[in-house]
Amino acid sequence: MGANWERKRTGSTMDFSLTDEQQAFRDVVRRWVDAEAPKDWMRTLEADEENYPYALWDKLAEQGFFGIGIPEEYDGLGGDVMMQMIFAREFARTAGGLLWVWGLTSFGGAKTIGAVGTEEQKNRWLRPMAQGKLRVSLSMTEPDGGTDVLGAMKTYADKVEGGWRLKGAKMWTTAAKAADRLLVLARTDRNVEKKHHGLTMFFVDAKSPGITCSLLPKLGMRAMGSCEVHYDDVFVPDEDVLGEPGQAWYAMLPTLNNERIMVGAQCLGAIDGVLEDALDYMKQRKAFGGIIGRFQILQHYVADIATWQKTTELLLNNVAWMQANGMPCGVEANMLKMVATENAVKAADLGIQILGGMGYSAETDMQRYWRDHRILRMTPISNEMVRNTIAESLGLPRSF
Repeated sequence: MGANWERKRTGSTMDFSLTDEQQAFRDVVRRWVDAEAPKDWMRTLEADEENYPYALWDKLAEQGFFGIGIPEEYDGLGGDVMMQMIFAREFARTAGGLLWVWGLTSFGGAKTIGAVGTEEQKNRWLRPMAQGKLRVSLSMTEPDGGTDVLGAMKTYADKVEGGWRLKGAKMWTTAAKAADRLLVLARTDRNVEKKHHGLTMFFVDAKSPGITCSLLPKLGMRAMGSCEVHYDDVFVPDEDVLGEPGQAWYAMLPTLNNERIMVGAQCLGAIDGVLEDALDYMKQRKAFGGIIGRFQILQHYVADIATWQKTTELLLNNVAWMQANGMPCGVEANMLKMVATENAVKAADLGIQILGGMGYSAETDMQRYWRDHRILRMTPISNEMVRNTIAESLGLPRSF
């Protein structure tokens, strides 16, 4: 699989090799994934749509993986975004969409708290996150909004003594029923000049009175339990506001590139899994007097998958390196999100074709790779909007 994460400059050349520490970490994760999170168990967990995979959470917590990227001073393991991506890629090879059992808390929770939380909030929340004792769910999308989160914002919070009263509804709040905290975006100022003004981010106790969740059946990422969540006059104390009231959009911006990098790593891990399964099957399955791996068309299919794997890897390496070194990479992160999601879906589709009927069977993982990653062409931002933003970065007018 050969993930390459560190770029070193030597004159005009670049070395993408892993450091010794990164190589050792990757090997540890790979061994753990093969032993503790094999594909057959992931299939079983994913098929149980109504029940959150607590057993997988507990294994991740026991190994300390929720501490990746959280500073040691808050009981974390330390490490930058590249270390997180090494883990995400290795875990997604078997977990697919179940990667977000880890990712929602590590990114939606820890990254946000680390970026905009006060010292008191970091001490209060990062420590249990690192220990695997606090689950986070992201509650951002409006029922009528989709990608147009800001334009469709109808969830409001009004200031009251000691806190805020939250009213509204959110869609696709993944793992809401299992969450301890919900990261909620709401409008706190109705009279603003621009849509991104007057927004506030709340880290809401998921057990607060007035919160109700209902499960939304889905094509993929099923065991994560995406929900519609209603907030009926929910009280949120002032100490659970993240960042400055009314400035949430600016507080969110530092986390957006990490989210796209995370998606890229998940998709690359899925391509790893697809290629692994396709090659194993082609070397064992026999038809017309020999293994099917000798058929030219199937060799073309795996050549395409391997090429998509490499192009995704190189783009991911570049963007993760830029982010880790504090370089602007918004356009590149969007490019990564677009390329990785489309490559993962194409790879899984060819994987189904290679396995034939077994590729369509719930007894194998090709169909799961396709189902889990098809949604990522639409979220967290649609690939159509990604293309618009890339074009805008080249000097063309905004199209939305």
